[in-house]
Amino acid sequence: MRKITSQALKELNILKHYRIIRKWACKTNNINEADLELLIYLDSIELFSKNDFKKGTYSYSWDNRRWNRLVKEGWIIVWRKRNRTTQKYHIYKVSVKCKQLISRMYRIMLGEEDIVKHKIDSSNRYTYKVLSKSIEFLNKDKTRGYV
Repeated sequence: MRKITSQALKELNILKHYRIIRKWACKTNNINEADLELLIYLDSIELFSKNDFKKGTYSYSWDNRRWNRLVKEGWIIVWRKRNRTTQKYHIYKVSVKCKQLISRMYRIMLGEEDIVKHKIDSSNRYTYKVLSKSIEFLNKDKTRGYV
């Protein structure tokens, strides 16, 4: 595996449009920003316990309903159930829905895909209009992901 340097990442401009992409992902998938970033963290560790989830939440605002909400909405699924003898606790992983969203965010950051803004255009609220304009600029930026 090749080591990626900080300069190589900077030249890719991978974080240039991260805020717009994150806001788009949250608005179109009805999820808040802290939950999305936590799911990105959990996706990177692949299999996790509820204790790993709690460790990941330390840097986010306190939300005692976060775990139940993410499980109920299908962002987190059980990978292995406990059996009360050899397995003392459930092992979880992020769902296919979550993996697809994160992969799509990476493809957008790298310029392999543009954001379709049809869901955002349907609202007349100011925040949606500003986000829609930002998405237009992002889609026109053809230097994403190129060195």
